[in-house]
Amino acid sequence: MIEIGDEPGLQRVLDALEPSPALIRTAIWDVVAWNRAATVLLTDYGSLPPEERNVLRFIFLDPRVHAAQYDWESVARFVVGAFRADAARAGAAAQVEPLVAELCRLSPEFKRMWRDNDVRSHGEGVKPIRHPLLGLLAFEYSAFAVDGRPDLSMVVYNPATPADAERIRSLTDSAGALERT
Repeated sequence: MIEIGDEPGLQRVLDALEPSPALIRTAIWDVVAWNRAATVLLTDYGSLPPEERNVLRFIFLDPRVHAAQYDWESVARFVVGAFRADAARAGAAAQVEPLVAELCRLSPEFKRMWRDNDVRSHGEGVKPIRHPLLGLLAFEYSAFAVDGRPDLSMVVYNPATPADAERIRSLTDSAGALERT
């Protein structure tokens, strides 16, 4: 968990959203801030160098993230289309080119999906995730623009059921206890 430059209030918002995993990402989907639930349920972003904290790299290059997706092909197609829309909205074409070139070189699936030129709105939806300890979890996700920062968006994954919320809370509480010891 880090502070986002001049925006330490954003980190406090993320932290207040527990047990919902939440993160802040750039126009090219680099993750720049997250809460403990995101660390425990999605990825331990803090253990990665900043240049490796990219959602597209996770989806297309990390076998653990691939395995966690309930329907990887649909998730990957959605991610590529939503990424294309976000990058265009933020005017990040120059930043996108090196990432797209890298992913086209390393992932035939990304290359194929990128060439489809699909554009999708991120908005809201339901996302099932297979967690190695908790099994299948369902999240209602929402993406929000960060006011005054067209280069940033916040994504929140709300547990879809009270049972999922309790399982997540239990896991994040035990992770928090380990951090304090």
